[in-house]
Amino acid sequence: MKLTLNGIQAGKDSYEAAGYRLPSFDYEAVKENTYSRPVWIHFGAGNIFRAFQANVVQNLLNEGAMDTGLIAAEGYDYEIIEKSNRPHDNLSILATLKADNTVEKTVVASIMESLVLDSGNEKEFSRLKEIFAAPSLQMASFTITEKGYAVTDAKGNVLPAIAADYEKGPSKPDSYLGKVVSLLYCRYESGLPIAMVSMDNCSHNGDKLRAAVLAFANAWCEKGLAEKGFLEYITDPSKVSFPWTMIDKITPRPDAKVAEMLKQDGIEELDAVITSKNTYIAPFVNAEECEYLVIEDAFPNGRPPLEKGGIIYTDRATVDKVEKMKVCTCLNPLHTTLAVYGCLLGYTLISEEMKNPLLKKLVETIGYREGLPVVVDPGILDPREFIDQVVNVRIPNPFMPDTPQRIATDTSQKLAIRFGETIKAYEKSPELDPGDLKLIPLVFAGWLRYLMGVDDRGNVFTCSPDPLLESAGAYVKGYELSNEPKDLSRLDPLLSNEKVFGVDLAKIGMAETVKNYFAELSAGTGAVEATLEKYVK
Repeated sequence: MKLTLNGIQAGKDSYEAAGYRLPSFDYEAVKENTYSRPVWIHFGAGNIFRAFQANVVQNLLNEGAMDTGLIAAEGYDYEIIEKSNRPHDNLSILATLKADNTVEKTVVASIMESLVLDSGNEKEFSRLKEIFAAPSLQMASFTITEKGYAVTDAKGNVLPAIAADYEKGPSKPDSYLGKVVSLLYCRYESGLPIAMVSMDNCSHNGDKLRAAVLAFANAWCEKGLAEKGFLEYITDPSKVSFPWTMIDKITPRPDAKVAEMLKQDGIEELDAVITSKNTYIAPFVNAEECEYLVIEDAFPNGRPPLEKGGIIYTDRATVDKVEKMKVCTCLNPLHTTLAVYGCLLGYTLISEEMKNPLLKKLVETIGYREGLPVVVDPGILDPREFIDQVVNVRIPNPFMPDTPQRIATDTSQKLAIRFGETIKAYEKSPELDPGDLKLIPLVFAGWLRYLMGVDDRGNVFTCSPDPLLESAGAYVKGYELSNEPKDLSRLDPLLSNEKVFGVDLAKIGMAETVKNYFAELSAGTGAVEATLEKYVK
């Protein structure tokens, strides 16, 4: 059994006998339609795209609701296309890991064409220009991570690669964004509208993409490298839109246990590829069954009927509410809580943490008792039901190989939105007091304890990557796991940092609570577990 077009055709009976769902649409007809009248091109050919958007499109193709497939473009790591997509004819296997201990296996064949976003590759870049000049094209979407939209560094200085492209104009840019904007310039020259849709998991993602595109357009137009009309084109929502979206689907890196399961079914050549850029890619992707994609309905050239595949089109205000519900209350704060305490207690799987009654009660209290009173209710998804699914189905899923160490990455960048917004809502409420919050401060204290890089048994561990790891870690440097009195005033500048916590914890009277918790958490080996037992009731 091989994962190629010929392979699934020749091994159809074997695939079906092993329980695989195979594509049932007319592949050649869809491929021809996609090539001649492309509708959707996606930048960022990674795991979530293959597990989510590509599978939704396949379902719609199977049902006859669409007759064109996807075009995948990769601008960061060309080896994804060259070493994974093309050897398998753009096919992939989706292993949906369900909480009932079953696995749904699907051969996904909705990607009809894959291209590298390389302006030096004349053939491929010409094809990309052709796609962007097509009247049929409705959407260019992106999963390139929030960092992918950056044009300046943390100090506001234009990144060198971006600055270089500002001088080149739309003809031969080298940066990822520069090449995308040059393709949009081709669209402008054809006078055609398009939706540029960020599907990255970050707040107001459409605005981030729009700001990046505008930065290039402004620079090129000011230098006379692009027509002035290009700037007018981008800023006219009837020509170019930048919808907001909210996406949610846990898609860990391909897991070795899943690879072994697929190999036992008889499928060959499923080994993962680690590229020269350290991207981990495999011919399969494993993901949870739960998925949400909410998109602002702003498509100047029409849109695919994705609502028939479970994707929700709505207005911008509702997208914002859904995002706030997830990020500030119903999922992300619970994940960060488990990440911090999971690392301290020696866990390597998030699902295993939910077997610990203390950790389970900790996240339930933060979600239901501390978060729900001020949750933003979007109307289209019920917040309590969302949390129910998170704590009862999604996080405890034993098949999901997600780790607290992965989720602990960049924690300093997450605390303000994941917890600070709830604190602000308490401040604004005439009926609530931030002093009523008991376990959110315990998460802050847990993060300080995590920064010590020593677990609850006294074993040294490596903290996950974080831009403030060194500077924030300096505040806890020198503290030891001891019951001896500590000079906790050293923590005051950090606890007053609104950029980290979203609020000045000293001003609202929470800093002392955090410091007291930290003292208890760092009182010696076993103190983390003892502190949780004391306060999580």
